[in-house]
Amino acid sequence: MNDPGLDGPISKEAEDLEDRQHNEQDSAEEEEAYLTPSRWWFASTAFPLIAGTFGPMASTFSICSLVVHWRAYIPPGATEDDGIDINDPKWLTGINAAQLVIALISNLCLLLNMARRISFSVAQPITIIGWYLSSAALIGLCATASGPLIPEPRGEVVFTQAFYYAIIAAILYFLVASLMVANVWGAYRGHFERDFQLTISQRTLMLQTISFFVYLLTGSAVFSHVEGWRYLDTVYWSDYTLLTIGIGNIAPSTHIGRCLLFPYGIGGVIILGLVIGSIRSLVLERGKVKLGARMVEKERRRFLEIIEKKGKPVLQPITDEKPSMSQVSTNQQNHQSKELTERERRQQEFELMRKIQDTAHWKRRWTSLVISLTTWLILWFAGAAVFQASEKDQDWTYFKSLYFSYVSLLTIGYGDIYLESNSGKAFFVFWSLLAIPSLTILISNMGDTIVKGIRDLTLWIGNFTVLPGEEGVITTLKRSANNVTGGRIFDEANGPKETPPGILGETRRGSDANSEENHRRKNAPESAAQRAEAGNARQETARAQRRGEKQDKLPDNKHEYHCLLISEISQVMKHMNSSPPRKYTFDEWAWYLKVLGEDEESAETHRRAMVTPGPPSEGPKNATQGKMGVGMEAIKAQDGEEGKVEWSWVGYRSPLMGHKEEPEWVLERLTRRLERELESVKRDELERKGRERENEDNN
Repeated sequence: MNDPGLDGPISKEAEDLEDRQHNEQDSAEEEEAYLTPSRWWFASTAFPLIAGTFGPMASTFSICSLVVHWRAYIPPGATEDDGIDINDPKWLTGINAAQLVIALISNLCLLLNMARRISFSVAQPITIIGWYLSSAALIGLCATASGPLIPEPRGEVVFTQAFYYAIIAAILYFLVASLMVANVWGAYRGHFERDFQLTISQRTLMLQTISFFVYLLTGSAVFSHVEGWRYLDTVYWSDYTLLTIGIGNIAPSTHIGRCLLFPYGIGGVIILGLVIGSIRSLVLERGKVKLGARMVEKERRRFLEIIEKKGKPVLQPITDEKPSMSQVSTNQQNHQSKELTERERRQQEFELMRKIQDTAHWKRRWTSLVISLTTWLILWFAGAAVFQASEKDQDWTYFKSLYFSYVSLLTIGYGDIYLESNSGKAFFVFWSLLAIPSLTILISNMGDTIVKGIRDLTLWIGNFTVLPGEEGVITTLKRSANNVTGGRIFDEANGPKETPPGILGETRRGSDANSEENHRRKNAPESAAQRAEAGNARQETARAQRRGEKQDKLPDNKHEYHCLLISEISQVMKHMNSSPPRKYTFDEWAWYLKVLGEDEESAETHRRAMVTPGPPSEGPKNATQGKMGVGMEAIKAQDGEEGKVEWSWVGYRSPLMGHKEEPEWVLERLTRRLERELESVKRDELERKGRERENEDNN
């Protein structure tokens, strides 16, 4: 008879172990995707999302091109608003309707593929072929309509907005189909998975876009009937109304129309906000992460190449073994051993990685600003050129077009000048739908650079005028001059500095750096809450530094070690909510690594940083270790599994290379460590019960 409760826990433990392995594998794959920043991210993620946004837009313009005739007769002395529609041939309307059906099927297949209802291999051919067919059909129809179908005299016949919407739709169909071709080609070449690796908000982007355009077209139909407007003029009105531009040349005049505007306006703004939020998530969150990863990797390689050219010995672990000629000379190794301990060498390596992070972060912010600003300027100047050409009958100058484009881009919408041509109105709808999200992204990027600089300047002025800090005005000015000039003048404001021989002569010992940082925080014009948080951070930093000086050891008793893990987990959880995100000092990192089973005093798991990942003999011992990153190897090694992997703070597998915030990284490793420890206790208890059961049976 089996011991009650014995078989159950064993089977449950096996299931838990399997689930945990799957979770660790998923986390490892996510981290691996970050650690290998690739240009193919645009093809795997950005291209499908662009297609998911512009595909419904193209279908919307296709609907606009179908519901209205393409040509109109202008009586003598009349304007385009007074044009009399000319009936289109039935074959033109039939082909136009057929291409719209094909395009809608293509959009549906892409939507179902993003929702994982249809497989990649089935949905993508339908989507790509369908969009190309729609593009070809519209191009052919536009070419025919602009030539043989125009009756004489040609000067009295103009194209309606529907014709120009057809041209825009044809261009968009061809663009999104080409993007999806690149996506499929990259997937079948093995550059990424044959599935969209999208977040929930990104998966719903296409659905949100479809909802917005359905809302715009439906509302246009209602207001066109209520106010007696032409349908495409109502689409133009709905566009600048929902985008809060408010040009004002068309406005509701009936009592019913003004009443309907109340719910229509607020509903459209809400849907538009969801769409812009998803686009912002794509560009500013996912795009920023990938761009930041590439920047860090480039800076890391650049710094390591400089160090190798200068022959700096600090990146070589201090061991008793004689280093090879390819690594560092014997004289350099002996000099290093005399000047630095292994912990000090690792600290300089850590500080170099911090410098790499700061440089990459600065470049990433300004690169994002330049890209978004360039996009916005192109929309401004190129849009103005198109508006000038479309409104030539109104004698618009380029400056007048610039003025109109500017007040529209900023959603000011004075309404003193407005579009009258059919081509200008159709282009405005497309242009404004691009301009508003671009402006949102530009403002967000300015918040990290220009706005931040203005805010810091305001705080600095207040720091020595109306809100002086504890240092006083003179010391504040000296410190500011010292920061601007890099310590060339007024260096006495910071006191004497000690610069030991280190990497590129650019890093200092941690105590001096921490002292300056604490001094800066102390005199920064922060709120009381920020000061209290900074005070706690300084206390923890000082405590970690004392641990390092005393070389604190971990408890020998397993239960005490478990209590220590719980205590550290509780402490790190408090760091998760820090704003800005908490960045640990080297002493804090050394302590957490020691808790996880790694010792910065020992060179056992240390290696020389490589510019690029080395061959298998130099890297991790197996693929699993390579993906799991630092910390997990230490846990597995202490559990009697694979050996520890060698790594460097400036290496490819540095904890500072991950996409997660540092408290999140540490918390995840500490939690896994505690889980394994408790599972080990559980296994020991089950084995003890099993032995007792065997002894009872033998007796």
